Amino acid sequence: MDALIRMQEAIDAMERLMEERLDMEEIAKVAYMSPFHFQRMFHMITGMTVAEYTRKRKLTMAAQELALTSAKVVEIALKYGYDSPESFTKAFRKIHGIPPSEARQPGVPLKAFPRISFHLSLEGDQDMDYRIVEKEAFTVVGKSIEVTCKDGEQSREIARQWQACHADGTIAKLGSVAAGGLLLGVCLDMKPETGDLTYMIAAEADPAKLGAGYSQRTIPSSAWAVFTAVGPVPWSIQSMFGRIFQEWFPGTGFEHSGAPEMEVYPPGDTTADDYRCEIWIPIVKKA
Repeated sequence: MDALIRMQEAIDAMERLMEERLDMEEIAKVAYMSPFHFQRMFHMITGMTVAEYTRKRKLTMAAQELALTSAKVVEIALKYGYDSPESFTKAFRKIHGIPPSEARQPGVPLKAFPRISFHLSLEGDQDMDYRIVEKEAFTVVGKSIEVTCKDGEQSREIARQWQACHADGTIAKLGSVAAGGLLLGVCLDMKPETGDLTYMIAAEADPAKLGAGYSQRTIPSSAWAVFTAVGPVPWSIQSMFGRIFQEWFPGTGFEHSGAPEMEVYPPGDTTADDYRCEIWIPIVKKA
């Protein structure tokens, strides 16, 4: 639970600095985490990136000031980090549905995004079996897409990609050349600050066996925490990812290394209640 307490302290620090430019290095230090791990943890626990959260909080506070004070719009825009009234107005309208100038009118409805607070509760009522695996660098081959994690869009985009790869024969072809028949879902080039990443449906295989139309990437040497997810996909995977970041990381001395994450799918019926697949999370010991 110490990790969640430190996360709360980092969020409290963010709240105190809402009128300043956010220094992610300093905020992550409060949580005793690397910037990457802090932002990844924040997103997996809250469903928002740090940038999304701070933007919504700043616009909540700006709306309150507009409604309760006589400060000029340009003054409030600059106070909360906007370079111009135009950029502030665009962001304000997107959140509140009205321009800042209308926020002072009596009875106008405004959106409020409260500050996040972690309420510690008893977890861990279910075992989380895992193992640590050291694996040297290896090559994966497959097809990839760029996805965003904003508003949970990555789940929909990734599901569509799997459907498309089943329809065009990619899955069957990858399965025929994959080491051990294992298909991989690889999260690469993760940018926790924006919530963007590259998702690759792939196999550990010789690129020469697949021909044109496939890309390849090298997965670096790493230590991995490997978890088994049981049940229909994607529910079992999504549920286990949540538990890893909400329960396992806070209770261990590890943090995310920033290397790619992997879903490992053996042959079988992925809709079955007893289907077993794995999640590989790259880890390092906390400093």
